[in-house]
Amino acid sequence: MTSLILSTATTYLLPLLLLLSVYLLLHGHDVPGGGFVGGVVAAAAFALYAIAHGVEEARRVLHTHPRTLIGLGLLTALLSGVIAFVSNEPFLKGLWTTVTLPVEWKLGTPTLFDVGVYLVVVGVTLMIIFSVAED
Repeated sequence: MTSLILSTATTYLLPLLLLLSVYLLLHGHDVPGGGFVGGVVAAAAFALYAIAHGVEEARRVLHTHPRTLIGLGLLTALLSGVIAFVSNEPFLKGLWTTVTLPVEWKLGTPTLFDVGVYLVVVGVTLMIIFSVAED
């Protein structure tokens, strides 16, 4: 059963939900949000797309296997701890730097750790959802 309304709506909602998930990821240090919440929203966006268009089409739009996202996320989270360790600080200590773009933005290892959590959550959730939907 395919619904024209659902498939059309999810085509437009997917980019908006992914944008919201990135906003939640980057804004999570100041207000509720962060890597976990952003990852759940991104996975929900792809799950909705899979319901409307099928799992194979959702996998094609994702461009990578969820297992790859899990590995990249774990490596990114590990890298955030190694950066502090190499700087003769305790493992996973937050180190910050300021990047000046059109706006001044503070980047740090906690943000890098959150990106790792984001990728792991998206990967694990989509692996479960895609496996269940294929069966």
